[in-house]
Amino acid sequence: MYKILEIRDRIRVSPDKFSLNLEDAVKTSLEEKLEGSIDKNVGVILSVLSIEKIGEGVILAGDGALYYPVEFKILAYLPEQHELVKGDVIDVTEFGVFVRMGPVDGMVHVSQLMDDFVSYDSKNLMFTGKKTKRRVKEKSQVMARVISVSMIESQYKIGLTTRQPGLGALEWYKKEEKRIEKKKVHPKKKK
Repeated sequence: MYKILEIRDRIRVSPDKFSLNLEDAVKTSLEEKLEGSIDKNVGVILSVLSIEKIGEGVILAGDGALYYPVEFKILAYLPEQHELVKGDVIDVTEFGVFVRMGPVDGMVHVSQLMDDFVSYDSKNLMFTGKKTKRRVKEKSQVMARVISVSMIESQYKIGLTTRQPGLGALEWYKKEEKRIEKKKVHPKKKK
């Protein structure tokens, strides 16, 4: 889930930024320190949006930088358990598929792909359901549910499922809609 958060922290502004106005120097320092980083409570920090308040700077002994207490807003993404996400399959391996959902990637294990026996085609890099003939391959767009989230220091692992009703490759449901529409237009006559 995307969130805008207000944070209070102290930021180090190095001497090479002293020529900038104070707000630009603080914002640039925050961007360098935070953007793209991962915090287990906040998630992936995508952007420093604005500086709300800058306090009085201090110099610490042995360091030529200034340290400012600062209040600022950030945009972060933290996937939550049971959240529905939409993404693109970016990699297919024999143990599952990796899905890019905005700023992060998650994995759908082969056991969580569909309610069907699936076979892996290593030549074409795809999974196919035995009964349903449904396929999942690279560039498939999928709707999935987050089933696990683990964020430790600078790494994250997100587990997904597409086994529940209404989840899976979007093309599955487009084909199903066309089949239903066709039945409405050409209903079978009773004998």
